[in-house]
Amino acid sequence: MSLKEIIQEGTTLLSTLYPGREAREMVLRYLESILPISRHTHIIEPYYKVSENDVKIIRDAFSRMASGEPLQYVTRIAYFYGREFTVSPDVLIPRPETEILCRTVLDFAAGKGLQSVPAKPSDLRILDLCTGSGCIAWTLALEMPGAQVTAVDISDAALSIASSQDFSDEMSRTGALIPDFIKADVLSNHLEWSRETSLHQFDIIVSNPPYVMESEKALMRTNVLEHEPHLALFVPDNDPLVFYRAIARWALLFLKPGGYGLVEINEALSFDTEEIFRDLKFADVCTINDLNDRPRFVFFRSRI
Repeated sequence: MSLKEIIQEGTTLLSTLYPGREAREMVLRYLESILPISRHTHIIEPYYKVSENDVKIIRDAFSRMASGEPLQYVTRIAYFYGREFTVSPDVLIPRPETEILCRTVLDFAAGKGLQSVPAKPSDLRILDLCTGSGCIAWTLALEMPGAQVTAVDISDAALSIASSQDFSDEMSRTGALIPDFIKADVLSNHLEWSRETSLHQFDIIVSNPPYVMESEKALMRTNVLEHEPHLALFVPDNDPLVFYRAIARWALLFLKPGGYGLVEINEALSFDTEEIFRDLKFADVCTINDLNDRPRFVFFRSRI
């Protein structure tokens, strides 16, 4: 079977669920991950022969994708901040919006904007709550070689994925430190973890916690609802800010005087999220918008 034929077949099948252009893009991305071809092989070699064994594997993958399974779970690869991360249905697929969180922290750490922290990455201690795939923890550790990052999650499966990300080549070149991945429940019993670490030791706290309300499920794509972990997505309508109150309590315990936090939020609840941190007397509380000018993050600082 030719590459051209398999692309046409896959695009037709996926177009039952996705717009035609998106379906074709997914097909091309998958084929690049499974075949020894480049991005442009389908243009310069449309009659490239695909073996019968590969066709069987590809058709099975297309069927999974046509049923709604995300491409990233089929390939077990997701791209975040220019790096390749391993993912599985045990963790959320990293979103582009979360890259802005990392970029903002990196800018602040470099002294850009009004916020600042110690200039040397080796002086920085960072805490990532609800780490999931570890994309935030790893990105900050790799972008600031020498920074010490601690990442927390309640899910053993998520921690297994996060700790197994392999950036050894980059680390050997740059001297970046591997994040420390720890099991702990952000919502309760964090004092147990505090017995094993020093209080007020972190310069930065970051988090992308669950924040989608149950009532917002109807607005979400079926492939997200049926395949991504609900534990990492949803919060009850009657207590949608439960994780932010917990994060604020962690920040009171572990954030250094003058240190700061940045959390990804539900855009419909930005004011209420700000109020949680203001009520606990954090300073400089404000909302930061994303590239679409929607409320996406809340910033807060521990008072000196």
